[in-house]
Amino acid sequence: MKFIELGLSQELLTEIEKAGFEEASPIQEQTIPLALTGKDVIGQAQTGTGKTAAFGLPTLEKIRPQEATIQALVIAPTRELAVQSQEELFRFGRSKGVRVRSVYGGSSIEKQIKALKAGAHIVVGTPGRLLDLIKRKALKLDKIETLILDEADEMLNMGFLDDIEAIIERVPADRQTLLFSATMPDAIKRIGVQFMKEPEHVKIAAKELTTELVDQYYIRIKEQEKFDTMTRLMDVEQPELAIVFGRTKRRVDELTRGLKIRGFRAEGIHGDLDQGKRLRVLRDFKNGNLDVLVATDVAARGLDISGVTHVYNYDIPQDPESYVHRIGRTGRAGKSGQSVTFVSPNEMGYLQIIENLTKKRMKGLKPPTAEEAYQAKKKVALGKIERDFAAEDFAAKAAKVSKDALQLASEFSPEELAAYILTLVVQDPADLPEVEIAREKPLPFKPSGNSHGGRGRGGRRDGGYRSGNRDRNRRDNYRDNRRNDRYDRDNRYRKNKNQKPQNTSSEKKTGFVIRNKGDK
Repeated sequence: MKFIELGLSQELLTEIEKAGFEEASPIQEQTIPLALTGKDVIGQAQTGTGKTAAFGLPTLEKIRPQEATIQALVIAPTRELAVQSQEELFRFGRSKGVRVRSVYGGSSIEKQIKALKAGAHIVVGTPGRLLDLIKRKALKLDKIETLILDEADEMLNMGFLDDIEAIIERVPADRQTLLFSATMPDAIKRIGVQFMKEPEHVKIAAKELTTELVDQYYIRIKEQEKFDTMTRLMDVEQPELAIVFGRTKRRVDELTRGLKIRGFRAEGIHGDLDQGKRLRVLRDFKNGNLDVLVATDVAARGLDISGVTHVYNYDIPQDPESYVHRIGRTGRAGKSGQSVTFVSPNEMGYLQIIENLTKKRMKGLKPPTAEEAYQAKKKVALGKIERDFAAEDFAAKAAKVSKDALQLASEFSPEELAAYILTLVVQDPADLPEVEIAREKPLPFKPSGNSHGGRGRGGRRDGGYRSGNRDRNRRDNYRDNRRNDRYDRDNRYRKNKNQKPQNTSSEKKTGFVIRNKGDK
């Protein structure tokens, strides 16, 4: 259905057309007509489906710009999502003259108070900062006509339930409420019963929680082998833009450091970063100045970055809903994407829980070898050399060193010179710098069972460079779990980042390839 068929005003349609949109997404097509009639709506939709426009356009339609009052409130879980929602609402409401402000922690509250005093029709904010402003009497909600809860399940996971309820209690009871969530746990349903008036449900079927445009893989691997395996995979796949998810802030910092050591253009974001640094990192990632963004689940909430081709789940999430949010970063706007989840043997049960939620099975993937990664890097290097030779300015650059080039040509054969060039741009695997990633405490053991196509302990054989086994028998999982328990009991987790890990025999025999900065 086209936007012009949804009953929107010409002012909004003009801005929609300027933004390049014509066809409404399913969540927009179903939500906008309901919201325009004033009904409460519960929408189940993952990130990247266009839910901001789904709640934003009908909300903007109701705004009366001539009245200097806050008429709509959007509650979002993170700073990034608040900023992005504010930008999109401002863009769509520009012709109508709607003022939209965003408020969030990590930035000066005095500046935000000043902005609110200057006037706002819509406020988008995180729960904590909204409450702070309410307590300071800098944010008045008595004229609110529309309340939106965006990514409600994530706000509950982050412990914002009490804050949300405290805010809702200050909003007029005769308001319209729109609630959006990627998943629908019982706590979300209770909010619908307690704070909404006979809400209409707009639901994306469970089988659509993870888009068909994302190829989902897993690798069953030991904890100490994850990092080298992931970087080899990146060397082979050459992702244009990739996001790596880690479970903790320490993990994000160590992965970022390790990827930089291996030659990747990488930066990390988590809750301890100040807002200025976070915005700089995100800007560099969006502009293509970074290849890899490393993030915790909380820090990545609400990121709206187009062009992400790969998502790597370095740590499998304990909460299956987080998996849905993670892989929702790729496979957007009709483009394909890929996700790879690294799973230790005792975590296979969590993989099955994720599959039960998404109604989609991941394919087992056997990672590329060090030699395959090395050959892939050589192929990339040769392609870059060919492109450089074909560049228009190459002749001018070559002329500056022609005398030296002739001397080298007289002393060495073409094969020797070509081989030397390759050694400069593709590092010998044996010279790859070591990277230490401290071991995290494993997730509590969950048995995976044998409910995978009736294949029992044999597991699946599908997908990947070379197919790998999945469901080993439960004794393997039990033994690995007992081993992890001993680590926990003896307090032998490495706390010092500089302490070298114990290498396996295969790691001692093989090396990995450093990626050259800027290569594609």
